Amino acid sequence: MKREIKARWTILTFGVMITAMAIAVIAYGSSPHVPLVVGTITAAIVTLAHGFKWREVEEMMYKGIKLALPAIVIIMLVGFTIGAWVGGGVVATMIYYGLKLISPEWFLITIVILCAIVSLAIGSSWSTMATVGVAGMGIGLSMGIPAAMIAGAVISGAYFGDKMSPLSDTTNLAAGLTGTNLFDHIKHMLFTTVPGLIISLVVFGILGRKFAHIDMNSESITTTLAVLQDTFYVSPWLLLVPIGVIVMVAKKVPAIPALIIGIIFGFLLQVTVQGGSMQFALTTLQEGFVLESGNQLVDKLFNQGGLDGMMNTVSMTVIAMTFGGILEYSGMLKSLIQQILRFAKSTGSLVTSTIAACIFTNGTCSEQYISIVVPSRMFVKAYRDRGLHSKNLSRALEDGGTLTSVFFPWNTCGVFIFATLGVSAFEYAPYAILNFVVPIISIIYAYVGFAIVKMTPEEIAEAKRKEEEESVLEPTVV
Repeated sequence: MKREIKARWTILTFGVMITAMAIAVIAYGSSPHVPLVVGTITAAIVTLAHGFKWREVEEMMYKGIKLALPAIVIIMLVGFTIGAWVGGGVVATMIYYGLKLISPEWFLITIVILCAIVSLAIGSSWSTMATVGVAGMGIGLSMGIPAAMIAGAVISGAYFGDKMSPLSDTTNLAAGLTGTNLFDHIKHMLFTTVPGLIISLVVFGILGRKFAHIDMNSESITTTLAVLQDTFYVSPWLLLVPIGVIVMVAKKVPAIPALIIGIIFGFLLQVTVQGGSMQFALTTLQEGFVLESGNQLVDKLFNQGGLDGMMNTVSMTVIAMTFGGILEYSGMLKSLIQQILRFAKSTGSLVTSTIAACIFTNGTCSEQYISIVVPSRMFVKAYRDRGLHSKNLSRALEDGGTLTSVFFPWNTCGVFIFATLGVSAFEYAPYAILNFVVPIISIIYAYVGFAIVKMTPEEIAEAKRKEEEESVLEPTVV
Protein backbone atom coordinates (compact mmCIF):
# COMPACT_ATOMS: atom_id res chain seq x y z
CA MET A 1 0.00 0.00 0.00
CA LYS A 2 1.35 3.42 -0.97
CA ARG A 3 2.09 5.84 1.87
CA GLU A 4 2.83 9.54 1.77
CA ILE A 5 6.55 10.20 1.91
CA LYS A 6 7.25 12.44 4.89
CA ALA A 7 9.62 15.39 4.67
CA ARG A 8 12.22 13.65 6.87
CA TRP A 9 12.72 10.99 4.19
CA THR A 10 13.15 13.68 1.56
CA ILE A 11 15.73 15.40 3.74
CA LEU A 12 17.54 12.07 4.20
CA THR A 13 17.65 11.58 0.42
CA PHE A 14 19.08 15.05 -0.13
CA GLY A 15 21.55 14.51 2.70
CA VAL A 16 22.92 11.39 1.02
CA MET A 17 23.18 13.11 -2.38
CA ILE A 18 24.80 16.26 -0.96
CA THR A 19 27.31 14.19 1.05
CA ALA A 20 28.22 12.16 -2.03
CA MET A 21 28.52 15.39 -4.02
CA ALA A 22 30.82 16.96 -1.42
CA ILE A 23 33.08 13.91 -1.31
CA ALA A 24 33.28 13.39 -5.08
CA VAL A 25 33.30 16.97 -6.40
CA ILE A 26 34.85 19.02 -3.61
CA ALA A 27 37.23 16.52 -2.01
CA TYR A 28 38.35 14.62 -5.12
CA GLY A 29 37.53 17.01 -7.98
CA SER A 30 35.40 14.41 -9.76
CA SER A 31 32.32 15.14 -11.89
CA PRO A 32 28.80 15.25 -10.38
CA HIS A 33 27.65 12.18 -12.36
CA VAL A 34 28.27 9.50 -9.72
CA PRO A 35 26.86 11.54 -6.78
CA LEU A 36 23.69 12.12 -8.81
CA VAL A 37 23.43 8.37 -9.44
CA VAL A 38 23.82 7.80 -5.67
CA GLY A 39 21.05 10.34 -5.05
CA THR A 40 18.82 8.63 -7.63
CA ILE A 41 19.35 5.20 -6.06
CA THR A 42 18.56 6.59 -2.60
CA ALA A 43 15.40 8.30 -3.87
CA ALA A 44 14.30 5.06 -5.57
CA ILE A 45 14.86 3.01 -2.39
CA VAL A 46 12.87 5.50 -0.28
CA THR A 47 10.05 5.49 -2.84
CA LEU A 48 9.93 1.68 -3.00
CA ALA A 49 9.92 1.50 0.80
CA HIS A 50 6.73 3.60 0.80
CA GLY A 51 4.75 1.13 -1.26
CA PHE A 52 5.49 2.19 -4.84
CA LYS A 53 6.30 -0.50 -7.39
CA TRP A 54 9.51 -0.52 -9.42
CA ARG A 55 7.53 -0.03 -12.63
CA GLU A 56 6.16 3.23 -11.17
CA VAL A 57 9.63 4.38 -10.14
CA GLU A 58 10.87 3.72 -13.66
CA GLU A 59 7.96 5.75 -15.04
CA MET A 60 8.91 8.65 -12.74
CA MET A 61 12.47 8.58 -14.11
CA TYR A 62 11.23 8.47 -17.71
CA LYS A 63 8.93 11.44 -17.06
CA GLY A 64 11.86 13.38 -15.64
CA ILE A 65 14.01 12.62 -18.68
CA LYS A 66 11.14 13.55 -20.99
CA LEU A 67 11.05 17.04 -19.45
CA ALA A 68 14.69 17.52 -20.43
CA LEU A 69 14.46 16.18 -23.99
CA PRO A 70 14.05 19.63 -25.63
CA ALA A 71 17.11 20.83 -23.68
CA ILE A 72 19.09 17.73 -24.69
CA VAL A 73 18.30 18.28 -28.38
CA ILE A 74 19.40 21.92 -28.14
CA ILE A 75 22.60 20.95 -26.29
CA MET A 76 23.52 18.56 -29.12
CA LEU A 77 22.68 21.17 -31.77
CA VAL A 78 24.83 23.73 -29.96
CA GLY A 79 27.74 21.28 -30.21
CA PHE A 80 27.19 21.12 -33.97
CA THR A 81 26.79 24.92 -34.12
CA ILE A 82 30.04 25.72 -32.32
CA GLY A 83 31.95 23.23 -34.47
CA ALA A 84 30.42 24.54 -37.72
CA TRP A 85 30.90 28.19 -36.82
CA VAL A 86 34.50 27.70 -35.70
CA GLY A 87 35.29 25.73 -38.86
CA GLY A 88 33.42 28.23 -41.04
CA GLY A 89 35.41 31.16 -39.69
CA VAL A 90 32.37 32.80 -38.07
CA VAL A 91 33.82 32.70 -34.55
CA ALA A 92 37.23 33.85 -35.80
CA THR A 93 35.57 36.84 -37.50
CA MET A 94 33.65 37.77 -34.35
CA ILE A 95 36.81 37.59 -32.24
CA TYR A 96 38.89 39.48 -34.82
CA TYR A 97 36.56 42.47 -35.04
CA GLY A 98 35.86 42.34 -31.32
CA LEU A 99 39.57 42.77 -30.62
CA LYS A 100 39.70 45.58 -33.16
CA LEU A 101 36.71 47.53 -31.87
CA ILE A 102 36.24 46.89 -28.12
CA SER A 103 38.41 48.45 -25.41
CA PRO A 104 39.51 46.05 -22.62
CA GLU A 105 38.37 48.58 -20.00
CA TRP A 106 34.81 48.56 -21.35
CA PHE A 107 34.69 44.96 -22.54
CA LEU A 108 32.77 43.50 -19.58
CA ILE A 109 30.12 46.21 -19.66
CA THR A 110 29.86 45.89 -23.44
CA ILE A 111 29.33 42.13 -23.33
CA VAL A 112 26.65 42.46 -20.61
CA ILE A 113 24.71 45.02 -22.67
CA LEU A 114 25.15 43.12 -25.94
CA CYS A 115 23.98 39.81 -24.43
CA ALA A 116 21.04 41.58 -22.75
CA ILE A 117 19.91 43.13 -26.04
CA VAL A 118 20.23 39.91 -28.04
CA SER A 119 18.53 37.80 -25.37
CA LEU A 120 15.73 40.35 -24.99
CA ALA A 121 15.17 40.21 -28.76
CA ILE A 122 15.16 36.42 -29.09
CA GLY A 123 13.94 35.38 -25.62
CA SER A 124 16.63 32.75 -25.11
CA SER A 125 19.63 32.91 -22.79
CA TRP A 126 20.94 29.62 -24.19
CA SER A 127 20.94 30.80 -27.82
CA THR A 128 22.57 34.07 -26.74
CA MET A 129 25.34 32.29 -24.84
CA ALA A 130 25.90 29.85 -27.71
CA THR A 131 26.42 32.71 -30.19
CA VAL A 132 27.44 36.04 -28.64
CA GLY A 133 28.71 34.31 -25.50
CA VAL A 134 31.13 32.00 -27.31
CA ALA A 135 32.57 34.93 -29.28
CA GLY A 136 32.74 37.04 -26.11
CA MET A 137 34.78 34.36 -24.37
CA GLY A 138 37.24 34.35 -27.25
CA ILE A 139 37.59 38.13 -27.34
CA GLY A 140 37.96 38.48 -23.57
CA LEU A 141 40.47 35.66 -23.20
CA SER A 142 42.55 37.18 -26.02
CA MET A 143 42.61 40.40 -23.99
CA GLY A 144 43.84 38.56 -20.91
CA ILE A 145 40.57 38.88 -18.95
CA PRO A 146 39.83 35.88 -16.64
CA ALA A 147 37.41 33.33 -18.08
CA ALA A 148 35.21 33.28 -14.97
CA MET A 149 34.73 37.05 -15.13
CA ILE A 150 33.79 36.96 -18.82
CA ALA A 151 31.34 34.09 -18.26
CA GLY A 152 29.72 36.01 -15.39
CA ALA A 153 29.20 39.03 -17.65
CA VAL A 154 27.75 36.86 -20.44
CA ILE A 155 25.38 35.10 -18.02
CA SER A 156 24.24 38.34 -16.36
CA GLY A 157 23.34 39.91 -19.70
CA ALA A 158 21.81 36.78 -21.21
CA TYR A 159 19.57 36.11 -18.21
CA PHE A 160 18.41 39.71 -18.00
CA GLY A 161 17.09 39.51 -21.55
CA ASP A 162 15.68 36.01 -21.09
CA LYS A 163 13.80 37.06 -17.94
CA MET A 164 12.34 40.25 -19.43
CA SER A 165 11.51 39.04 -22.94
CA PRO A 166 7.87 38.24 -23.86
CA LEU A 167 9.33 35.56 -26.15
CA SER A 168 11.01 33.70 -23.27
CA ASP A 169 9.59 30.28 -22.36
CA THR A 170 10.26 30.71 -18.62
CA THR A 171 8.63 34.16 -18.63
CA ASN A 172 5.51 32.77 -20.28
CA LEU A 173 5.57 29.73 -17.99
CA ALA A 174 5.69 31.77 -14.77
CA ALA A 175 2.90 34.07 -15.97
CA GLY A 176 0.72 31.22 -17.25
CA LEU A 177 1.01 29.00 -14.17
CA THR A 178 0.00 31.82 -11.83
CA GLY A 179 -2.76 33.23 -14.05
CA THR A 180 -0.95 36.54 -14.49
CA ASN A 181 -1.17 38.70 -17.60
CA LEU A 182 2.17 38.32 -19.41
CA PHE A 183 2.93 42.02 -19.72
CA ASP A 184 1.80 42.75 -16.15
CA HIS A 185 4.26 40.06 -15.09
CA ILE A 186 7.10 41.64 -17.12
CA LYS A 187 6.34 45.15 -15.83
CA HIS A 188 6.33 43.87 -12.24
CA MET A 189 9.76 42.26 -12.76
CA LEU A 190 11.23 45.62 -13.75
CA PHE A 191 11.30 46.60 -10.07
CA THR A 192 13.82 43.88 -9.21
CA THR A 193 15.56 43.12 -12.50
CA VAL A 194 16.50 46.63 -13.65
CA PRO A 195 18.23 47.51 -10.33
CA GLY A 196 19.98 44.14 -10.60
CA LEU A 197 21.25 45.05 -14.08
CA ILE A 198 22.42 48.49 -12.92
CA ILE A 199 24.33 46.94 -10.01
CA SER A 200 25.88 44.43 -12.41
CA LEU A 201 27.02 47.17 -14.80
CA VAL A 202 28.53 49.19 -11.94
CA VAL A 203 30.45 46.16 -10.63
CA PHE A 204 31.67 45.15 -14.09
CA GLY A 205 32.64 48.78 -14.71
CA ILE A 206 34.81 48.70 -11.59
CA LEU A 207 36.28 45.32 -12.52
CA GLY A 208 36.94 46.55 -16.05
CA ARG A 209 39.20 49.34 -14.79
CA LYS A 210 41.73 46.66 -13.83
CA PHE A 211 42.22 45.97 -17.54
CA ALA A 212 42.58 49.59 -18.72
CA HIS A 213 46.34 49.14 -18.89
CA ILE A 214 46.13 46.37 -21.50
CA ASP A 215 47.82 47.47 -24.71
CA MET A 216 45.79 46.42 -27.72
CA ASN A 217 48.99 46.67 -29.75
CA SER A 218 50.81 44.27 -27.45
CA GLU A 219 52.69 41.36 -28.99
CA SER A 220 50.21 38.71 -27.76
CA ILE A 221 47.16 40.45 -29.25
CA THR A 222 48.99 41.35 -32.45
CA THR A 223 50.11 37.73 -32.78
CA THR A 224 46.55 36.49 -32.15
CA LEU A 225 45.17 38.76 -34.87
CA ALA A 226 47.88 37.62 -37.28
CA VAL A 227 47.20 33.93 -36.57
CA LEU A 228 43.47 34.48 -37.12
CA GLN A 229 44.13 36.09 -40.50
CA ASP A 230 46.58 33.36 -41.51
CA THR A 231 44.34 30.50 -40.43
CA PHE A 232 40.90 31.75 -41.45
CA TYR A 233 39.39 33.92 -44.12
CA VAL A 234 38.01 36.81 -42.05
CA SER A 235 35.24 39.02 -43.43
CA PRO A 236 32.33 41.03 -42.02
CA TRP A 237 30.09 39.09 -44.44
CA LEU A 238 30.54 35.98 -42.29
CA LEU A 239 28.72 37.78 -39.47
CA LEU A 240 25.51 37.41 -41.47
CA VAL A 241 25.26 33.82 -40.20
CA PRO A 242 24.89 34.60 -36.45
CA ILE A 243 22.86 37.72 -37.25
CA GLY A 244 20.55 35.61 -39.40
CA VAL A 245 20.02 33.07 -36.59
CA ILE A 246 19.28 35.83 -34.08
CA VAL A 247 16.81 37.49 -36.48
CA MET A 248 15.06 34.17 -37.15
CA VAL A 249 14.57 33.47 -33.45
CA ALA A 250 13.41 37.07 -32.90
CA LYS A 251 10.86 36.49 -35.67
CA LYS A 252 9.53 33.52 -33.64
CA VAL A 253 11.21 30.81 -35.68
CA PRO A 254 11.68 27.97 -33.13
CA ALA A 255 15.21 27.59 -31.75
CA ILE A 256 15.83 24.12 -33.20
CA PRO A 257 15.20 24.89 -36.91
CA ALA A 258 17.01 28.25 -36.51
CA LEU A 259 20.09 26.48 -35.13
CA ILE A 260 19.94 23.84 -37.86
CA ILE A 261 19.99 26.57 -40.53
CA GLY A 262 22.97 28.18 -38.76
CA ILE A 263 24.77 24.80 -38.72
CA ILE A 264 24.18 24.27 -42.46
CA PHE A 265 25.59 27.70 -43.34
CA GLY A 266 28.59 27.22 -41.05
CA PHE A 267 29.29 23.85 -42.67
CA LEU A 268 29.05 25.34 -46.17
CA LEU A 269 31.36 28.21 -45.21
CA GLN A 270 33.99 25.76 -43.96
CA VAL A 271 33.93 23.85 -47.26
CA THR A 272 33.65 26.81 -49.65
CA VAL A 273 35.04 29.98 -48.05
CA GLN A 274 37.60 28.45 -45.67
CA GLY A 275 38.71 25.81 -48.19
CA GLY A 276 38.26 22.82 -45.87
CA SER A 277 37.60 19.34 -47.22
CA MET A 278 34.19 17.72 -46.94
CA GLN A 279 35.72 15.04 -44.70
CA PHE A 280 37.23 17.60 -42.32
CA ALA A 281 33.97 19.56 -42.18
CA LEU A 282 32.01 16.41 -41.30
CA THR A 283 34.61 15.44 -38.69
CA THR A 284 34.32 18.93 -37.20
CA LEU A 285 30.58 18.46 -36.70
CA GLN A 286 31.14 15.14 -34.96
CA GLU A 287 34.41 15.58 -33.05
CA GLY A 288 34.90 19.36 -32.98
CA PHE A 289 37.36 21.66 -34.73
CA VAL A 290 41.06 20.88 -34.44
CA LEU A 291 43.67 23.60 -34.93
CA GLU A 292 47.44 23.36 -34.49
CA SER A 293 48.64 26.88 -35.17
CA GLY A 294 51.52 26.84 -32.70
CA ASN A 295 49.87 29.67 -30.72
CA GLN A 296 48.68 28.15 -27.44
CA LEU A 297 45.95 30.74 -26.81
CA VAL A 298 44.47 30.53 -30.31
CA ASP A 299 44.54 26.72 -30.26
CA LYS A 300 42.71 26.73 -26.91
CA LEU A 301 40.08 29.10 -28.27
CA PHE A 302 39.35 27.13 -31.42
CA ASN A 303 39.77 23.48 -30.46
CA GLN A 304 36.16 23.05 -29.43
CA GLY A 305 32.65 22.19 -30.55
CA GLY A 306 31.22 19.03 -32.10
CA LEU A 307 28.65 16.51 -30.96
CA ASP A 308 31.16 14.38 -29.03
CA GLY A 309 32.07 17.34 -26.83
CA MET A 310 28.46 17.57 -25.65
CA MET A 311 27.99 13.92 -24.65
CA ASN A 312 29.29 14.51 -21.11
CA THR A 313 26.70 17.27 -20.80
CA VAL A 314 23.92 15.09 -22.18
CA SER A 315 24.73 12.20 -19.83
CA MET A 316 24.71 14.48 -16.78
CA THR A 317 21.39 15.97 -17.85
CA VAL A 318 19.81 12.52 -18.20
CA ILE A 319 21.07 11.36 -14.79
CA ALA A 320 20.02 14.60 -13.08
CA MET A 321 16.53 14.36 -14.53
CA THR A 322 16.06 10.77 -13.35
CA PHE A 323 16.77 12.03 -9.84
CA GLY A 324 14.47 15.02 -10.32
CA GLY A 325 11.72 12.84 -11.80
CA ILE A 326 11.54 10.59 -8.72
CA LEU A 327 11.52 13.60 -6.37
CA GLU A 328 8.73 15.32 -8.30
CA TYR A 329 6.39 12.46 -9.13
CA SER A 330 6.73 10.50 -5.87
CA GLY A 331 5.59 13.54 -3.89
CA MET A 332 8.92 13.85 -2.03
CA LEU A 333 9.48 17.42 -3.14
CA LYS A 334 5.90 18.41 -2.36
CA SER A 335 6.18 17.12 1.22
CA LEU A 336 9.24 19.26 1.86
CA ILE A 337 7.83 22.44 0.33
CA GLN A 338 4.70 22.01 2.44
CA GLN A 339 6.93 22.09 5.51
CA ILE A 340 8.58 25.27 4.24
CA LEU A 341 5.12 26.87 3.93
CA ARG A 342 4.59 26.47 7.68
CA PHE A 343 7.20 29.18 8.31
CA ALA A 344 5.62 31.69 5.90
CA LYS A 345 3.83 33.86 8.47
CA SER A 346 4.33 37.25 6.78
CA THR A 347 4.58 38.63 3.26
CA GLY A 348 8.34 38.83 3.64
CA SER A 349 8.68 35.25 4.80
CA LEU A 350 6.23 34.06 2.13
CA VAL A 351 8.27 35.58 -0.72
CA THR A 352 11.49 34.38 0.92
CA SER A 353 10.03 30.86 1.20
CA THR A 354 9.01 30.96 -2.46
CA ILE A 355 12.48 31.97 -3.60
CA ALA A 356 14.11 29.44 -1.27
CA ALA A 357 11.84 26.69 -2.64
CA CYS A 358 12.79 27.65 -6.21
CA ILE A 359 16.51 27.58 -5.39
CA PHE A 360 16.12 24.28 -3.56
CA THR A 361 14.25 22.76 -6.51
CA ASN A 362 16.93 23.98 -8.90
CA GLY A 363 19.57 22.25 -6.79
CA THR A 364 17.69 18.99 -6.35
CA CYS A 365 15.56 18.47 -9.45
CA SER A 366 18.25 19.91 -11.75
CA GLU A 367 15.82 21.58 -14.13
CA GLN A 368 14.87 25.24 -14.35
CA TYR A 369 11.31 24.52 -15.47
CA ILE A 370 10.58 22.31 -12.44
CA SER A 371 11.81 25.13 -10.17
CA ILE A 372 8.97 27.26 -11.55
CA VAL A 373 6.29 24.59 -11.95
CA VAL A 374 6.43 22.90 -8.52
CA PRO A 375 6.60 26.03 -6.30
CA SER A 376 3.84 27.67 -8.36
CA ARG A 377 1.54 24.78 -7.45
CA MET A 378 2.52 24.88 -3.80
CA PHE A 379 2.35 28.64 -3.17
CA VAL A 380 -0.51 29.92 -5.34
CA LYS A 381 -3.16 29.42 -2.62
CA ALA A 382 -0.95 30.98 0.08
CA TYR A 383 -0.61 34.20 -1.96
CA ARG A 384 -4.34 34.21 -2.70
CA ASP A 385 -5.23 33.71 0.99
CA ARG A 386 -2.98 36.60 1.95
CA GLY A 387 -4.66 38.88 -0.62
CA LEU A 388 -1.48 39.24 -2.70
CA HIS A 389 -1.74 39.73 -6.46
CA SER A 390 -0.56 36.75 -8.52
CA LYS A 391 2.17 38.86 -10.15
CA ASN A 392 4.00 38.88 -6.81
CA LEU A 393 4.22 35.10 -7.04
CA SER A 394 5.13 35.05 -10.73
CA ARG A 395 7.97 37.52 -10.08
CA ALA A 396 9.25 35.52 -7.10
CA LEU A 397 9.23 32.35 -9.22
CA GLU A 398 11.44 33.99 -11.84
CA ASP A 399 13.69 35.76 -9.33
CA GLY A 400 14.28 32.49 -7.48
CA GLY A 401 13.87 29.91 -10.24
CA THR A 402 14.98 31.30 -13.60
CA LEU A 403 18.05 33.12 -12.30
CA THR A 404 19.52 30.68 -9.76
CA SER A 405 19.54 27.65 -12.06
CA VAL A 406 23.03 28.66 -13.22
CA PHE A 407 24.61 28.12 -9.79
CA PHE A 408 24.30 24.32 -9.76
CA PRO A 409 26.81 22.43 -11.94
CA TRP A 410 24.36 19.52 -12.31
CA ASN A 411 21.35 21.67 -13.25
CA THR A 412 20.65 21.64 -17.00
CA CYS A 413 21.54 25.35 -17.16
CA GLY A 414 24.83 24.92 -15.28
CA VAL A 415 25.69 21.92 -17.44
CA PHE A 416 24.90 23.83 -20.64
CA ILE A 417 27.01 26.84 -19.61
CA PHE A 418 30.01 24.65 -18.79
CA ALA A 419 29.70 22.87 -22.14
CA THR A 420 29.25 26.12 -24.08
CA LEU A 421 31.51 28.64 -22.32
CA GLY A 422 33.98 26.17 -20.78
CA VAL A 423 33.69 27.60 -17.26
CA SER A 424 32.22 25.69 -14.29
CA ALA A 425 29.53 27.06 -11.97
CA PHE A 426 31.97 27.09 -9.06
CA GLU A 427 34.22 29.47 -11.02
CA TYR A 428 31.72 31.92 -12.54
CA ALA A 429 29.27 32.03 -9.59
CA PRO A 430 30.84 35.12 -7.90
CA TYR A 431 30.63 37.01 -11.21
CA ALA A 432 27.05 36.07 -12.22
CA ILE A 433 26.09 39.23 -10.39
CA LEU A 434 22.59 39.79 -11.75
CA ASN A 435 21.65 36.20 -10.92
CA PHE A 436 22.33 36.45 -7.19
CA VAL A 437 21.57 40.15 -6.67
CA VAL A 438 17.99 40.05 -8.01
CA PRO A 439 16.73 37.39 -5.53
CA ILE A 440 18.21 39.45 -2.67
CA ILE A 441 16.48 42.60 -3.92
CA SER A 442 13.21 40.67 -4.22
CA ILE A 443 13.42 39.49 -0.59
CA ILE A 444 14.26 42.98 0.68
CA TYR A 445 11.26 44.44 -1.17
CA ALA A 446 8.98 41.82 0.39
CA TYR A 447 10.04 42.67 3.94
CA VAL A 448 9.82 46.45 3.51
CA GLY A 449 6.60 46.22 1.48
CA PHE A 450 7.94 47.97 -1.62
CA ALA A 451 6.54 46.89 -5.04
CA ILE A 452 4.22 44.37 -3.37
CA VAL A 453 0.77 44.58 -4.95
CA LYS A 454 -2.40 43.61 -3.10
CA MET A 455 -5.52 42.31 -4.84
CA THR A 456 -8.49 44.64 -5.14
CA PRO A 457 -11.80 43.56 -3.49
CA GLU A 458 -13.10 42.65 -6.94
CA GLU A 459 -10.04 40.48 -7.62
CA ILE A 460 -10.39 38.78 -4.22
CA ALA A 461 -14.04 37.98 -4.97
CA GLU A 462 -13.10 36.60 -8.40
CA ALA A 463 -10.32 34.48 -6.87
CA LYS A 464 -12.74 33.00 -4.31
CA ARG A 465 -15.23 32.23 -7.06
CA LYS A 466 -12.59 30.37 -9.08
CA GLU A 467 -11.45 28.48 -6.00
CA GLU A 468 -15.02 27.35 -5.31
CA GLU A 469 -15.41 26.22 -8.93
CA GLU A 470 -12.17 24.25 -8.73
CA SER A 471 -13.27 22.53 -5.51
CA VAL A 472 -16.58 21.51 -7.12
CA LEU A 473 -14.75 20.04 -10.13
CA GLU A 474 -12.38 17.98 -7.97
CA PRO A 475 -13.33 14.29 -7.90
CA THR A 476 -14.59 12.86 -4.65
CA VAL A 477 -12.30 10.24 -3.14
CA VAL A 478 -14.24 7.24 -1.84
